[in-house]
Amino acid sequence: MKSTMANLWHPVRGVQIQDLKEKRFLFQFFHAIDMDRVLKGSPWTFNNHLLILHPLQWGEDPLKIPLIFSPFWVQIHTIPMGFFYENLARQLRYFLGKFMEYDNSDLGKGKRNFMRIRVQWDVRHTLKRKKQVCFLGNCSYVRFKYERMTLFCFYYGRVGHSDSFCEAKMALGVEVAVMGKDLSLRAQSKRALAMNSI
Repeated sequence: MKSTMANLWHPVRGVQIQDLKEKRFLFQFFHAIDMDRVLKGSPWTFNNHLLILHPLQWGEDPLKIPLIFSPFWVQIHTIPMGFFYENLARQLRYFLGKFMEYDNSDLGKGKRNFMRIRVQWDVRHTLKRKKQVCFLGNCSYVRFKYERMTLFCFYYGRVGHSDSFCEAKMALGVEVAVMGKDLSLRAQSKRALAMNSI
């Protein structure tokens, strides 16, 4: 894990990685620019498991920090034409998580037919699939897709385990259960979208 993440991030001034046990690691960067680049590139995964990063403040105990929040880019699809505004993105912020930023690049240029927002998301919550919104008295559903989504449970909708290892599903005592989520929650990678546009 140490060499994989160091090679992936490739910090100019280097990084020291210490295993703290209890599924926690301490990443020490030797330049603020390296650390900022890694934090802005979140979410990161290792072996398809989400790495939740928290910049330590002076005096914080890394073993006591609640690692429950991770930033995600969320795509908002099926928005009626004419409503691609940051105001709509901000209205959805409490539904999806704490609003961080709005991406308005490529909007109105025919390159993208969805809205992107970055939210700080509580990984203990289930993934949201859709939400009803009203536009000038007309109501319809907008649908969500999560970029760089890691392993998640199709039955329960939570990140961190697959439905094969879901305690809630196992507690039902049945082999076949109706799955509430599916791969439609996972957004296509930018590379796949670029290949499709060619």
